[in-house]
Amino acid sequence: MDKADCPSQNKTKDFSTLRNRKICASKAQQSSFSLVSKHKNVQPAEMSKDGTQLPSPPGHEPRNKTLLILVVVLSFSTRFYKLAEPPHVCWDETHFGKMGSYYINRTFFFDVHPPLGKMLIGFAGFMTGYDGTFPFIKPGDKYEEHNYLGMRGFCAALGSCLPIFAYLIVLELSQAQSAALIAASLLIFDTGCITISQYILLDPILMFFIMAAVLSMIKFNQQRYRPFTAPWWMWLVLCGANLSGAVGVKFVGLFIIVLVGLNTISDLWVLLGDLNLSLVDVLKHLLARVAGLILLPLFLYVTIFAVHFVVLNKSGPGDGFFSSAFQSRLIGNNLHNVSMPEYLAYGSTITAKNLRIAGGYLHSHWHLYPEGVGAKQQQVTAYLHKDYNNLWLVRKPEENDSESRTPVLVRHGDIIRLEHKETTRNLHAHRQEAPLTKKHFQVTGYGINGTGDSNDLWRVEVCGGQRGDLVKVLRSKVRFLHKATGCVLYSSGKTLPKWGWEQVEVTCSPYLKESPSSQWNIEDHFHPELPNISLSVLKPNFLEILLESHIVMIKGNSGLKAKDNEMNSKPWHWPINYQGLRFSGVNETEYRVYLLGNPVVWWINLASLGLYVIMVAVASIAIKRGLPLNQSRLEHSRLLKRGGGLLLLGWLLHYLPFYAMGRVLYYHHYFPAMLFSSMLTGVTLDILLKSSDLLLHSVYSDRLKVGGWLLLQLSILYRSLSSFQFLPFSSSVLWHDGSSCP
Repeated sequence: MDKADCPSQNKTKDFSTLRNRKICASKAQQSSFSLVSKHKNVQPAEMSKDGTQLPSPPGHEPRNKTLLILVVVLSFSTRFYKLAEPPHVCWDETHFGKMGSYYINRTFFFDVHPPLGKMLIGFAGFMTGYDGTFPFIKPGDKYEEHNYLGMRGFCAALGSCLPIFAYLIVLELSQAQSAALIAASLLIFDTGCITISQYILLDPILMFFIMAAVLSMIKFNQQRYRPFTAPWWMWLVLCGANLSGAVGVKFVGLFIIVLVGLNTISDLWVLLGDLNLSLVDVLKHLLARVAGLILLPLFLYVTIFAVHFVVLNKSGPGDGFFSSAFQSRLIGNNLHNVSMPEYLAYGSTITAKNLRIAGGYLHSHWHLYPEGVGAKQQQVTAYLHKDYNNLWLVRKPEENDSESRTPVLVRHGDIIRLEHKETTRNLHAHRQEAPLTKKHFQVTGYGINGTGDSNDLWRVEVCGGQRGDLVKVLRSKVRFLHKATGCVLYSSGKTLPKWGWEQVEVTCSPYLKESPSSQWNIEDHFHPELPNISLSVLKPNFLEILLESHIVMIKGNSGLKAKDNEMNSKPWHWPINYQGLRFSGVNETEYRVYLLGNPVVWWINLASLGLYVIMVAVASIAIKRGLPLNQSRLEHSRLLKRGGGLLLLGWLLHYLPFYAMGRVLYYHHYFPAMLFSSMLTGVTLDILLKSSDLLLHSVYSDRLKVGGWLLLQLSILYRSLSSFQFLPFSSSVLWHDGSSCP
């Protein structure tokens, strides 16, 4: 570039504003990598602050609103067609529909995901007349007279926005309606995207916020030449709000936060290198992004939980996953405004809760350990729910202490027996291996009616206490040390197999270091001879319950296991559409629902990933070697590297992390990544068709562009129509009884 054409290089002290200066980047700046295209991506009629008209971006095409309207109509019609079918519970509707009911009834529950998605489902059901009374027991249960369409319709509406967002995102990145229409078509007619949007699930809600965040980020980047104006702030705030929405539905929403964060870092790095901006201006940009993309999402995310805790104020099935102090705030819980004896005594009936998150209550039942698993004695486990089999009697070491009428308080260092109230067997340990934690000892129930042996004796230790200190109910952290072996009663957190009813393993650990797994508190306490006191002072504050909720959710998420008859899968299965997921059909139902993507769409997406890499490599080599390329070719190269690079990074961030996850994985986990893959396909194939004039005469290349585009659309539509019998827009989704599932 001639220096005469670039005043900013001749006058280094001319610190005009970014939006008024003439952009003259050096070769190094022109070749630097950016996540998003840096050209002036504004409308032709856009005016700068001083009144001069800004130029149109290279490759800009006149925008036809008719195409956008067509995308909107097709998106909503495919998602809402026969939304009421099948009229029974399908797959995870049994969870998320039930949780929506819990919000309507204000009943507390536990789930491994943040609450926003379920909260919105419950709100949608409430606003459309659903009363929260359907039990959602298992897939196949018929809805009958219950109004479930409001919740399905809400999810379908958000799912219908995904092709629209894809169209707008690709249009902003490429300025090519043909590319945008390819991306939108891939999602409109993909059977998997249709199916996953038509049921009461979190996935369409999550993907809505992900795509809205990407669109807001790109729109915000388009405003870079008008910083701190109303549109600039609007898109920044919308991006931050959608980020909080994504992570508020599922923790995998963190992946889109990483994508936006990397884009922001790249953007700030470019601003820092702009010598026409003072450091004060750069600092203003930094603080604005901190406010819009960190503080605002954090505030909204915390607000979601604040609403969650206020609404769910009644005791429910999720109580047992949380600490005693947490439960004391729930109306109807036995710890809410409770009065009970303050100090533990011999003769007390108690429940002991492990202080490990989701450690469970000390529990036993009539079932024995199976052959080959230590001694064939009564099982002792930790159970996460309130249950009569959680009750234990505190006894003296002697066999009979019934003659003592005066209560004797238990103190630090005392030796006790714990007798299971239902089975009358003593808590017992010996040097047999524990079922799962082989370096620990087995804990069992032994003896009958208080008769046992010396392995039934335990020494009470108040953590941080001294000999003679009393054991305070709920407030004291207690350890039970086995007198004979010296080990400590321990909840390992590991889930037992079917023979152990998938409850939590309890062991006796020879490692005596204090940890939450070896600490217990006395939660329920009954003694007829002791006075009761109110324990309402134990209610935790908001920050304490917020922290505990996240610890429980993260632990629960990492421990998820496959259910019976479910087809879990591996990440490498997903891009090739190896196998889908049965939504319904295990039970005798009229309809069978199967989640499976359109093979044409998914295999084109897979091929386009490889094609994209090849095209970027070829373009980079051509530019590096100085081959003569016209402006159109250079624009295509920049679009591939920048816009395509953004979409490729989005696909990688939403796909690769699943290889490192230890929890059970399902086919539907790939759909956020599939959105980015489809948008990348739109950009890649459009540029490929437009580059056909490199090999063909212009007349034939124009025909190839039109023919290739039509062939692509027809092949997608044909696959959707040809293999489908009962719905006109999707395949492998719904069969009437008597047909076979793939």
